[in-house]
Amino acid sequence: TSHPTVLFFHLLFRSLALLTYLFSSLLFSSFILAFVIIILFLAFDFWTVKNVSGRLLVGLRWWNEIRDDGTNVWIFESRENRTVNQVDSRIFWGSLYITPVIWGLFGLLAILRFSVEWFVVTVVAIVLNVANVIGYSRCEKVSRHVVSGQCSSLFQDAKQKFTNWAAGNNMVQSMVGNMISSRISSMFGSGGNAPPARG
Repeated sequence: TSHPTVLFFHLLFRSLALLTYLFSSLLFSSFILAFVIIILFLAFDFWTVKNVSGRLLVGLRWWNEIRDDGTNVWIFESRENRTVNQVDSRIFWGSLYITPVIWGLFGLLAILRFSVEWFVVTVVAIVLNVANVIGYSRCEKVSRHVVSGQCSSLFQDAKQKFTNWAAGNNMVQSMVGNMISSRISSMFGSGGNAPPARG
């Protein structure tokens, strides 16, 4: 990994939120206290993934802005000449997609146990995690589209340069060929006009 510290904190807060949820009955006697601590871990995780680990591990960043007219605009950004460590990328994307699935399973169990308060916790967790999933998925898609457009532009530029070069080369070859042909014709033409015989 290229960023072990960032990777550690990328996994730390989401792991703490999951572990606190699993062992809350052993750690806390009050649901309110457990709820607050889990929400804090989820908020730390959301902020870390959105603003730090995504930018450093995979070279992507997203955010949304509210304009003066009230419209909500998503903005996606990717690092120029983006090179990504494969270990960092796999752990980032793997944890990004697996975590909301785990919270979804916890939510299902909360429904089966008719535990409304813990179901609310899982809903908050799913919303925060899915927001990052959607944001980074769209960001990756936009980044690939930009790279594809740049490659297409480079290909078209190279194709145009080659076409221009080939056209210029054919013109030079045509000029040289015409000059040689004209020279040979003049040589044979002058050689064919023999002086008139004298009586």
